[in-house]
Amino acid sequence: MIDTLLEYDTELFLFLNNLGAQPWDNLWLIITNKLASIPLYALLLFFLYKKFGAKSLLVFVVVVALMITFTDQITNVFKRTFERPRPCGEADLIDQMRFIAVRCGKYGFFSGHASNSMAVAVFAGLMLKPYYKNLIFILLFWSAVLAYSRIYVGVHYPLDLLCGLTFGAISGFLFYKLAKYLLNRFAPQN
Repeated sequence: MIDTLLEYDTELFLFLNNLGAQPWDNLWLIITNKLASIPLYALLLFFLYKKFGAKSLLVFVVVVALMITFTDQITNVFKRTFERPRPCGEADLIDQMRFIAVRCGKYGFFSGHASNSMAVAVFAGLMLKPYYKNLIFILLFWSAVLAYSRIYVGVHYPLDLLCGLTFGAISGFLFYKLAKYLLNRFAPQN
């Protein structure tokens, strides 16, 4: 059963990865770059500051830093535990795929990019939902595009992304609850 699932995962990866074309490569390399999301993170922090105030911003910065650290470290635990090679590290796949990433990395299950982006999307989307009703949908779409970029550049299978997105959504919700608790305790709103 697991072997069949991994086979389908590989086939779907090859299909999605080979949808790419050279004219689009630079765009997807920018999207997949961790630094490219910094302006969005800054904008979300600004929105949180505007709606909750300066005292609350400190709570948000601490909680988001903890959330990103948590998702990163748990992702690394899974990668080291399962030791699933990335597609770009599979000798029998390299001739069938488009590999355009800067580097390959050793293990890919599950995606840190997917888990981090989804955690931020769920966390910020839920915190700001009373003020910006559709923001969560925009953030979920952004997270999905960022996740797909990992297939496009050749470093993750779809199952890596699905598990990363799921873990990120759960983490984002849990840290949203933590932030709500801390805000009520240390920075109550009038």
